[in-house]
Amino acid sequence: MKYRRLNQEELQYLEQEFVEFLVVNGIVASEWEVIKQQEPEKAESIIEQFSDVVFEGNLRKIKFIEHRSKHKILCFQCNENNITLFGLESDKDLSNSTINPQELLKGSKIYTQTKNYDTFREQELFKMLSEGCEISDGTFFKTLALVHAESKHQ
Repeated sequence: MKYRRLNQEELQYLEQEFVEFLVVNGIVASEWEVIKQQEPEKAESIIEQFSDVVFEGNLRKIKFIEHRSKHKILCFQCNENNITLFGLESDKDLSNSTINPQELLKGSKIYTQTKNYDTFREQELFKMLSEGCEISDGTFFKTLALVHAESKHQ
């Protein structure tokens, strides 16, 4: 497996997609019941394949992720071949989710870096999400990028 097996709750939520996955792979409902009963290893393998398909599809859609802690916010833009970071470090408490970036800049440090993925894009994003990053809409990333660009021109 590239990612992880979907748990029972996730599989129930994606039941219709799983049925479609089975049909695309030539397995009808009655055959699936037989596989589950008589070939549990094969059934598990099919569920693992479906899990990878689900994660892969969702990870491909991700454009931005963030990691927030008390004194640091890391915002990532997840491009096709590389990932761009804008980081903000401050002595102020950054754990409040309604932070106005403009107010934070006094006494804060903004930095940026771009790097190529070490492995496959989706696998790196999965690892980052597993380690505490969250998918974001990119608003904070764009704000930091704009503020960083403006500070370079001053």
